[in-house]
Parts: sequence; structure tokens; C-alpha cells
Amino acid sequence: MILPFVKLGTLALKTLCKPIASRLKNEAGKHPRFRQLIVEFAQVNHRFTTTMQRRIYGHATDVEIRPLNEEKAVQAAADLLGELFVFSVAGAAIIFEVQRSARSEARKEEVRRQELEAMRQRDEELSREVQLLKQKLEELERLAKGRGLSGIFSFRNGQGTGDVKSTTPAQ
Repeated sequence: MILPFVKLGTLALKTLCKPIASRLKNEAGKHPRFRQLIVEFAQVNHRFTTTMQRRIYGHATDVEIRPLNEEKAVQAAADLLGELFVFSVAGAAIIFEVQRSARSEARKEEVRRQELEAMRQRDEELSREVQLLKQKLEELERLAKGRGLSGIFSFRNGQGTGDVKSTTPAQ
């Protein structure tokens, strides 16, 4: 019952993330100190990606890579920051969902374990009861033999199918 609400909540959280990420992108370029930090980050990212692309395509990697102009660097870093924020929220939602699912499975497994234990105990009780009934039956047979009534109580051989021996003497 709660599952649809959790899924709806995570979807709403992801949807609300996008405007927040846009706002972060807009605000990132306005603060001078933060702007300088993201420009440096964007330049490092640009050098790394350009070098990796050159290696993948088999071009020379020892050439000098031109830095991005400041506006492109700010835009690239702001985009990266926005995407990183959305990705982080989505990752947190996935982690939450996995943990919730694991807890649910653990509860189900505990219920199964308890049911199995109850069945095991019931089986042991029934086994003890059968053993007690066997002992009583053996005692009855022993008493019947002692009194000369073994023909009447021959449960094991005749199973009560009319094979009872007559106790009256033949004439």
C-alpha cells in the first residue's frame, strides 16, 4: 500500500530537482569566488576530456590544449554542477529504494523463518505424540498377551479385519 506513495515521492523529488539545478546553474556564475572555482574546475575538466578524446581517436596528446573562454567555462561548469545535483538526488532516491526493499525482504524472510520454526515445533510435538501412542499400544498388547487375550487384540497382524480367533472352545 505504501509502495506507490514512495515511488510517487521519489518521482516528485526528481522533478523538483530540475528547477533547483537550474537555479544553481544561474547562481553559480554570479558569485565571484565561486565563479573562479568553477572556471578552474571547468578548465581541468576540459583538458581531461580533450586528452581522453584525442587518445581514443588516436591523435597526438602532447599538443597544447587551448583553454575555454571564461563564459564557456562558467556555462560548462554550471551545466556539470546542475547535472551532478540531479544525479546525486536520483542516486540517493535509488539507494533509499534499495534499502527499503532490503528491509521489506528481511521482514518477509523473518516471517518465513518463524513459520518454518513453528512447523518444526509442531512436527516434533506430533512425533512425540506418535511415539507415546506407540508405547501405549505396545503396553496394551503386552497386557492382552498376559491375560490370554492376544487373539482379540492382534492389531499388528489382522488390522481388525475380522481375523479374530474365536475364544469359545470347539464342540
